[in-house]
Amino acid sequence: MKVYIQTYGCTFNKADAQIMAGVLNENDIDIVDSIEEADIVIVNTCYVKLPTENKVTYQIQQLQKNYPDKKVIVSGCMVEIDPEKLDKIGPNVSWIGPHQLNKSADVVNATYCGEVVRECGFSKESKVCVPKLTDDSLIHIIQICEGCLGACTFCCTRFARGPLNSYPIADIVEEARQAIEDGACEIQLTAQDTAAFGRDSGEKLSDLIKEVANLDGDFRVRVGMMHPKNILNDVDEIIDAMKHPKVYNFIHLPIQSGSDKVLSEMRRGHTIEQYLDIVSKFRSEIPDLTLAVDIIVGYPTETDDDFDLTVELLKNIKPSLIHLSKYQHRKGAISSSLREIPRDVMKKRSKFLSEIKSEITEEENKLLVGTTQKVLVLEEGSKGGFIAKTDSYIPVIVDDVELGSFVDVKITEATATYLKSELL
Repeated sequence: MKVYIQTYGCTFNKADAQIMAGVLNENDIDIVDSIEEADIVIVNTCYVKLPTENKVTYQIQQLQKNYPDKKVIVSGCMVEIDPEKLDKIGPNVSWIGPHQLNKSADVVNATYCGEVVRECGFSKESKVCVPKLTDDSLIHIIQICEGCLGACTFCCTRFARGPLNSYPIADIVEEARQAIEDGACEIQLTAQDTAAFGRDSGEKLSDLIKEVANLDGDFRVRVGMMHPKNILNDVDEIIDAMKHPKVYNFIHLPIQSGSDKVLSEMRRGHTIEQYLDIVSKFRSEIPDLTLAVDIIVGYPTETDDDFDLTVELLKNIKPSLIHLSKYQHRKGAISSSLREIPRDVMKKRSKFLSEIKSEITEEENKLLVGTTQKVLVLEEGSKGGFIAKTDSYIPVIVDDVELGSFVDVKITEATATYLKSELL
């Protein structure tokens, strides 16, 4: 039997796909590289944004239409967030909920035999030190916890991932150690909110980072998205942990809006002043820090004045990476009961922020032109050359190098999204 897994969405979802592939592989089920080769196609869905919802919905429908001889299974967030729609577009489709990955082989085998099996619902099943199958031996993703402590009004992902469930530091460190022994040179610690890690178990993110970074080997650690409100109680120790030379000088710290009023209405649980204090502390201790932020454009209660505050904030903090999302209602999210702002206003604000984004990020990257950087080579470029990461996690194009190696380069050119270099 042959299975193809098509994954949408975040790093966490990609790790879920690796676990499903690992479980199937352990049960002598082959993972193949294309739909055409497969007997069964698993669509591992993301539901965080409406465009992605539309993509996965269309794909599920097209698979049933264009490949009537193949079985279809849906996994990921859609299973828990929108089972009604999923049942409507795929009445004969099986499901694997994001908390039921250990049952992947059972669902696949039963589906292959003509049954419709739907495994969903929450569990405390660990996603650490379980079988994983990946096509990238250099980058190893470890899910350190699942779920969150947030109540953000715009979010539907929390309905799929549930309450916080942190995994033991000892298990995470053991998986990282094994991955490094097997050749991984980048360890990605991921979660819906890494800053929430341990709030349910009594352990701390700062301790986890230190223990992973202190493992033997030449590698880097990337710490995933942190909710500002959950950093506040441990900010100094997290900064101390991230100063370790094996940890990327990188934080993903979403802000969503530059207006305290809008943040309150979003139920973010922190203020602009608190956010700026966190950023200031990180930058004072880690001068080469790359700051990545998320912004939601056009939240239903966002006024022109609120939007101006967001623009002002971005110009003030000058993030190296800015992820922009136009607000759209999501199923079950509290803000979906509010009236959306006019689309032309949304489009105008988004276009303006996109221009600001490019100006800021290119300006920040140009500061690196002429500098020497030690970079880690992680993948082949789609247009030739190789893509490496600086110690601040900025992508660099470099030629004539080996995957998995650390090399010294001189930065020769900068764009809004990456750097170009020459090998020293």
